[in-house]
Amino acid sequence: MKLFHLIPILGLTMNYSGRPAPARPEAFVSASVGTPKEVVVNDDDNKTISWTPARRLMWDDFLCEPQHEGDAVASTSTSLGLSYQVRDNQLTFHITCDFSKEKSWGLLKTDYILAHEQGHFDITEIHARKLYEALYQYQFNPSTFKKDISEIYSRIVKEKEDMQEGYDGITDHSRKRGLQMEWLEKINKLLADTEMFSNYP
Repeated sequence: MKLFHLIPILGLTMNYSGRPAPARPEAFVSASVGTPKEVVVNDDDNKTISWTPARRLMWDDFLCEPQHEGDAVASTSTSLGLSYQVRDNQLTFHITCDFSKEKSWGLLKTDYILAHEQGHFDITEIHARKLYEALYQYQFNPSTFKKDISEIYSRIVKEKEDMQEGYDGITDHSRKRGLQMEWLEKINKLLADTEMFSNYP
């Protein structure tokens, strides 16, 4: 399993100001709240897949040549991205949760192992939602926002990486079937618990 993250600074058009999260946050994009995300395969290079509830990973998505790393039989590469800018004391941001086709591979391609790899992608999605929640609740400070946002992002990324490592460690990379099933239930519950922040900008 390889995990990556990024935090480029880009110009966006969404408006945001720090305030407590309502029962269901408004997304700062044109789609209405609660509208399921569309299935997205980035057409510009067809190398990544954005997380959506309707689009589950398939072995055909794992395009990298299998790497013989110890006894690993598959590797999933995901990214948690954040771009932001401040204009007129207004913070705008964009969050991404993507799967890399070219950096992910499978050697033993069974439905059981694929479900484990989907779990890794789902964990990154959970933390994309947690990042949205944290930024939504952030009270903008023009003097410290760069440091604040960097700390928020770093904290969420560390939580994500800790969970990814825990997932592999406790399940022994899915070999402990009972624990694997428990983890998939835990991941599904966390997806349900964070659903209100699933329509992140």
